[in-house]
Amino acid sequence: MSKKTAVVMAAGKGTRMKSELPKVLCEVCGKPMIEYVLDTLERAGVDRILVVVGYRGNLVRETLAHRKNLEYCEQTEQKGTGHAVMTARPLIANDDGALLVVAGDCPMIQKESIEALFAEYEREPSACIMGTAYKENPTGLGRIVRDARGNFQRIVEEKDATDEQRKITEVNMSYYLFRRSDLLGVLDLLKTDNAQGEYYITDAPAALLSQGKRVVATPVLKPIESLGINNVEELAVVNQTMREIIDSQE
Repeated sequence: MSKKTAVVMAAGKGTRMKSELPKVLCEVCGKPMIEYVLDTLERAGVDRILVVVGYRGNLVRETLAHRKNLEYCEQTEQKGTGHAVMTARPLIANDDGALLVVAGDCPMIQKESIEALFAEYEREPSACIMGTAYKENPTGLGRIVRDARGNFQRIVEEKDATDEQRKITEVNMSYYLFRRSDLLGVLDLLKTDNAQGEYYITDAPAALLSQGKRVVATPVLKPIESLGINNVEELAVVNQTMREIIDSQE
């Protein structure tokens, strides 16, 4: 099996969290949410972890100083998730095989889901394999758009979605497994012609597809992983859910 590398996006401020902390340092059950992500990646056998920091990046580094296996890259301007991955380019230029890209604000991430993505890549390497989930109320999340045969077409962010696309319940939860060489080849094709004026990593799969590359969206994520944290209300829900999980294990 090839070496497993992960890029963790952790540069955002998280304005809607009503905190001056970087979003990934907001706590879930007394622990910065990014710690759950890093723990899961390690348990899933990821060999190399790169963390993209930005807003109050030094605080993120200090908080994670007890972890000796991390590497960092700096996103000095927050120009979107695609731009975050661009900043990691010098560190991944010589890596072989698959590269996992995940968000640092998804503490409900499950080891089995990460393992499933890498296992699928080993079975049939693809330019991109995305882990998706179904969510009854997908408000705020990017939708997975498929063609009539069920093949992946693209991800549409809610701000850019039509009324019909907003009815889609299969959502993007920011789990991407790229063939490193294909990702590096497509980063410069990302554009900012969207409502936010940012580079979206969500545009990378469609760009790869347009080049004739194999791109797969597979709903391997567990229902619990559809719990995102975009505001204090969602943080409270995740806190409660995580507490129930912890209590059940004691």
